[in-house]
Amino acid sequence: MERHLGRFAPYLYAVLRIVAGLMFSLHGTQKLFGWPGDRPPRHDASAIIAGVIELGGGVLIAIGLWAGWAAFLASGLMAVAYFWRHQPEAFLPIVNRGELAVLYCFLWLFVAAQGAGVWSVQGKRDRAPL
Repeated sequence: MERHLGRFAPYLYAVLRIVAGLMFSLHGTQKLFGWPGDRPPRHDASAIIAGVIELGGGVLIAIGLWAGWAAFLASGLMAVAYFWRHQPEAFLPIVNRGELAVLYCFLWLFVAAQGAGVWSVQGKRDRAPL
């Protein structure tokens, strides 16, 4: 399969970065604005900080502007979220409902190492003539 899909790897990575960034930003809009969904916005400091990082970081990752830095910050946020909110309930993520936090943590760590890639604002800026 790698032989067939491997040539599309940069573009598939871009799709992953864009879709995951947009999905992550929706977690921020839920916390900050109560949308999408039917829960009211949260007003505690930890939710506001997390919401700003999720919304802002998700958008930056999706558009590929400072994606490495945004992803590194988002990865740290997800590590804190896991150990602060999920891990005290049980050790395994599948039991404590923390698998999404763990997946986002390692996905954003990978994006931080990989950078924005193709189809990104940063890529366009880096290739622009001076």
